[in-house]
Amino acid sequence: MRDDADFTRRAADLLAWYDANAREMPWRVPPADRTAGARPDPYAVWLSEVMLQQTTVAAVRGYFQRFMARWPDVAALAAAEDGEVMAEWAGLGYYARARNLLKCARVVVAEHDGRFPDTRSALQALPGIGPYTAAAIAAIAFDRSEVVVDGNVERVMARLHDHRAPLPRAKPVLTEMAAALTPDARPGDYAQAVMDLGATICTPKKPACGICPWCAPCAARAAGSAADLPAKTPKKAKPVRHGRAYVARRRDGAYLLERRPERGLLGGMLGWPGSEWTDAQLPPEAPPVAAPWRAVAGEARHTFTHFHLRLRIYVADLALDADPGTGVFIPAQEFRPSDMPTVMRKVFDLARDGFDDPE
Repeated sequence: MRDDADFTRRAADLLAWYDANAREMPWRVPPADRTAGARPDPYAVWLSEVMLQQTTVAAVRGYFQRFMARWPDVAALAAAEDGEVMAEWAGLGYYARARNLLKCARVVVAEHDGRFPDTRSALQALPGIGPYTAAAIAAIAFDRSEVVVDGNVERVMARLHDHRAPLPRAKPVLTEMAAALTPDARPGDYAQAVMDLGATICTPKKPACGICPWCAPCAARAAGSAADLPAKTPKKAKPVRHGRAYVARRRDGAYLLERRPERGLLGGMLGWPGSEWTDAQLPPEAPPVAAPWRAVAGEARHTFTHFHLRLRIYVADLALDADPGTGVFIPAQEFRPSDMPTVMRKVFDLARDGFDDPE
């Protein structure tokens, strides 16, 4: 049975720590401003939460600021060209998030009069918003008492309770532990406080237990096991896939690019024509146009969630009347490597020295 006095004290201790130590983020309303009546922009909270999936605050900050400058509200984003949004997203990875970002914005405008719903269940019904993101938006943007559990929160709960079952099997139990501590008062600040605690104090390595607001009740600290938690099931080795990439430049400086299918890995992104990616060995050659292709020294290497990729690279200089079977020529003045996903930029970095007159 929960000790309500102890529960209240823990929440109060954490919120007092957060009031003094909250991280500054461009999408966050500081606790003092929130107490004074300021409210978060649900659009900014949603955008930040989608961007933060599978990446870090440091990686997201610049992307978020550029998105907000270019598309300051959900109506502006809903009206944006798909290709422009995908290009702005390039480098953040997990490109299905960008496609769902547009779908969600358009549903919010078309079906919710441009306003995000304020409950977890209604938010989760929107494209690209899963259980965690729905709970985070409901708590942070609308102060709903929802249980928000990311990797930081899992680590804090595992240590606080000295729970040694490995992830991912331990997720349901850790979520229950987090739910038992979630207060009705200031749930948005509390959700952010636990995440900040995990990100800055209860870190994966060398946790700063001596300055933690939950130092006294932490069971793992008492047991000396904090640095070893949460336990994790060993990951399986990732397979290696192989492919070929073809970088063609026309004599006027235009590059031959193609947009990948909407579904699948790197869906909707601009990239170089190439072969299939196969597990066993290098696939057959599949040049997009007949030309004197030259192999470039080295290979582009990139790691995705489930596999490592190795791309053999070929370059060719094409005549002005070249007629490829796929893709489009992008004029030199419009070509921006930054519009492509990271793996395609790696290909370009190796390919550019292979041309007769490298740039």
